[in-house]
Amino acid sequence: MTAFTVALVLVVAAAGLLRWRRPAWYWLAFGVTLAALRVLVRYRSVMDACGLTVPPARWRLSLARATNRPIPEPRPPCIRRLRPTRTGLVLRLKLRPGQDVFDIAAASDRLRHSFSMFGVTSREVRSGVVEVRMTGYDVLKRVQMPAETETRAMRVPVALREDGSVHYRDYRAIPHALTLGATESGKSVYQRNLVAGLAPLDVALVGIDCKQGVELFPLARRFSALADSPDTAAELLDAIVARMANVYRLIRTQQRITVDVPDAEIAADIWDLPDELRPTPVVVLVDEVAELALYATKEQERRRDRIITALVRLAQLGRAAGIYLEICGQRFGSELGKGITMLRAQLTGRTAHRLNDKTSANMAFGDIAPDAVLAAIQIPAEQRGLAIAGDASGGWHRIRAPHTSLRQAVNLCNRYADRTPDLPELAPFQPTTGTATELVPSAKASPATS
Repeated sequence: MTAFTVALVLVVAAAGLLRWRRPAWYWLAFGVTLAALRVLVRYRSVMDACGLTVPPARWRLSLARATNRPIPEPRPPCIRRLRPTRTGLVLRLKLRPGQDVFDIAAASDRLRHSFSMFGVTSREVRSGVVEVRMTGYDVLKRVQMPAETETRAMRVPVALREDGSVHYRDYRAIPHALTLGATESGKSVYQRNLVAGLAPLDVALVGIDCKQGVELFPLARRFSALADSPDTAAELLDAIVARMANVYRLIRTQQRITVDVPDAEIAADIWDLPDELRPTPVVVLVDEVAELALYATKEQERRRDRIITALVRLAQLGRAAGIYLEICGQRFGSELGKGITMLRAQLTGRTAHRLNDKTSANMAFGDIAPDAVLAAIQIPAEQRGLAIAGDASGGWHRIRAPHTSLRQAVNLCNRYADRTPDLPELAPFQPTTGTATELVPSAKASPATS
């Protein structure tokens, strides 16, 4: 009996230590079994308490009265499947007649408390079937991406969602995106994860970093073109617009609209072209969009209008030519001048890290998900990297990118430097790589000051 007691104490101590230091290990070792039993035992009573049951059918009531049997109890949604995951449980529910997916979504917080889970989210799989994802611990506190993720052309994993699933940046589905975040909010880490995910792919990376290139120029070996000032950015964007026109001319010549070719093979964008003719897709990353929109003189105003016009053109017409925009900034508002709201309307994907003002949050989500505005400005300063991600469908969720240091991103870009394509239109803007002594004067070379 003493040995059993000692063993029990050791197991409880080990479980407590794992839950404190390694919540993922605790979940896989102990939590998933306890949570599954808790859900199955409490399921009917919890659903009844949350108002997610329906009265029995009339024929069952009539049969009970005719046979003098007890009246059947209200029926909860039927559990089709209970699947454990590395972060929680997934319930596949079949709704009863008269129930709606919004009933499950409205009761998510009550289900979370009743099943003693960390978070509960739901989504409709098909008509009458709802998937409820429950997380057993805070997966965003210490982000650990799965060892295996779904790979697809122009689709890269960049962060982890609060329900434990992977957040992908899919350029084929969402061509252009806007990423906002105040200083020290984790926006640069999110951008590094994006570049790290794109580096192994057959894609050309183009960067515009008006902070003299301190963010993107360390990754220069994987970039086909870089600009470090608004003047260079204006010329670079004009070159990209010219490339877009050339790609459209190629599509027209290879459109295959003769009567001998089936309609399904008619080319309307680069992805309909044969592999040997398909131009390399281009991803344009703008590190600080406000620096491109600010001006102090008439000449700078003309340059600003030229830049914004080029960005709007690329946002409106670039998708079919395989040109995608990633617009990043600390501040994004109508005070940046004409054309900004027109540009925002073309940026389908929206990601907002911690913001210091409600106006930027409104620019990010006010037109697609008003309830996400409050969530974006309530992100605490100590939770760097936490963000709100949404799109034009109106849905949104919390995400957090794994911490990637600048050195890790540089090493990854250097590893895949051989995949950097040489684009003739962007050759004048191709970055030159050199040693640190060539770029930064040494302390001995600088004159001493008294």
